[in-house]
Amino acid sequence: MVDLKARPRRTGATATLGRTGFPHVTSTTKGEIDIVTAPSQPGFSPLDLLYASLSACLVLSARIAASKMGALDRISEIAADVTGEKAEEGLSRVAKFNIVFSIMGDIDEETRRKIVHAAEDEICTVSNTIRGNPEFTTTISAAH
Repeated sequence: MVDLKARPRRTGATATLGRTGFPHVTSTTKGEIDIVTAPSQPGFSPLDLLYASLSACLVLSARIAASKMGALDRISEIAADVTGEKAEEGLSRVAKFNIVFSIMGDIDEETRRKIVHAAEDEICTVSNTIRGNPEFTTTISAAH
């Protein structure tokens, strides 16, 4: 297992939506993104953001793993292409995530496998959360 020293960072997001238009999301750290819903619109849909969160977390986690293993100086690029398959029955949800990792550089296949394993199964908060069963606490308010 890779030993991590995580620095705390405020996290969270708020989405707002009027009677018309599309959601606007602001992160706790003041990042902003407008959400799209039409298939032909360029931009991120809510599902794209799920895949984006997983792919970004995986590449960051792979870089951390490679660094801890002493292999980072031999890596030129790490990519994680994430897509999914929606469930055909039951609740609307992603039933399967398809992840294609690419680690370019002068490292062997065993090291690549170790990096991916550490990233997916030990380091990435997003993949660990998706695999788990997180608790949801919801509060309903009339005012924001």
